[in-house]
Amino acid sequence: MTARTTQHPGPERERTSPAGPHVLYVRFHPTARSGSLDPDTYTRLLGLLAEFTPVVQALPPDTAIADVRGALRYFGRDAAGLAALVRIRALARHDTDCTIGVAANPLLARVAAGTTGRPGAIRTVPDDPAAVAGFLARKPAGVLHGVGPATARTLSAYGLDSVGRIAAAPPATLQRILGASAGRRVHERARGIDPTSVTPQAPPRSLSTEHPFRQDELDPDRRRRALLMLACRLGDALRTEGRLARALTLTVRYADGSTTTRSRTLAEPTGHTPALTAAAYALHDALALQRARVRGVSLRAEKITGDDSAGHQLTFDEQATRARILEPVIDRLNSRWPGAVRPATLAGPDAAAESGRPRSA
Repeated sequence: MTARTTQHPGPERERTSPAGPHVLYVRFHPTARSGSLDPDTYTRLLGLLAEFTPVVQALPPDTAIADVRGALRYFGRDAAGLAALVRIRALARHDTDCTIGVAANPLLARVAAGTTGRPGAIRTVPDDPAAVAGFLARKPAGVLHGVGPATARTLSAYGLDSVGRIAAAPPATLQRILGASAGRRVHERARGIDPTSVTPQAPPRSLSTEHPFRQDELDPDRRRRALLMLACRLGDALRTEGRLARALTLTVRYADGSTTTRSRTLAEPTGHTPALTAAAYALHDALALQRARVRGVSLRAEKITGDDSAGHQLTFDEQATRARILEPVIDRLNSRWPGAVRPATLAGPDAAAESGRPRSA
């Protein structure tokens, strides 16, 4: 007589997924014909996802997370089948392709979308502890949401350079290295556990502007020049509308069509061009793109608010004070004669081509 062992789901499995794969992490990719993904198209794509589920969390400028748990029975498809349907409709209606990760929680879906290997692919992580462990084992620590470059370097210094090694490490060891809260959180994520849920959220009020290069750009000085131009556009638009930005997002598009997006919360709400420029430079420099072939860059001013309730930190920097005093004068000159006053770095034969207004979303 053969003994049969009945396995009951432990707490890890319960926290991983109560309903199998049901989270879609969708990254939109404009086709070569459509060019770039503008905010209006992104809003329409969010509406497309809303046709399947009301639980859609916007992650501008080109990503969204959807919980389709309640749509599986209605459409008679599993989550991967719904992902394929989303991709078909995005291509047909908006000329936009999708890379989609399908999993039991946002963490695994995000990692799956980042490892599909090519735009337009759909990758599903089965809702099985062994499959999840195998999927994550060889991934670098940096794929875990919340593990930035500094944390990854700290873990690597202790030989914990892969998700599999982090998952195998005793929780107490990670807590000694990273601290109690961070160590516990990283250990759970290395095992594919993510208790967060998809929160319905519309894209926040924002302004964006972009600059495509005529050819794949390797020169960091030319990329910084483009960022200065974009920061000038955003600053002018914010001040014209009487608005301030609380955060700035940089998106870099590469020759292979992939993108990198980084955001920074500003020290204070601002529409001051030098402050926006400094933040854009810092985001760019942190990416260390020495050998990257960059096809275009874009800046997005986010968490926009009115300027009537914001304060400004006083400073003893006389040059910064003079720049703030002169800025309204320059704005009035440029409103009458567009482009009359601009940084000397931006002067040149391409000045006309570099003019443009940011898009509102």
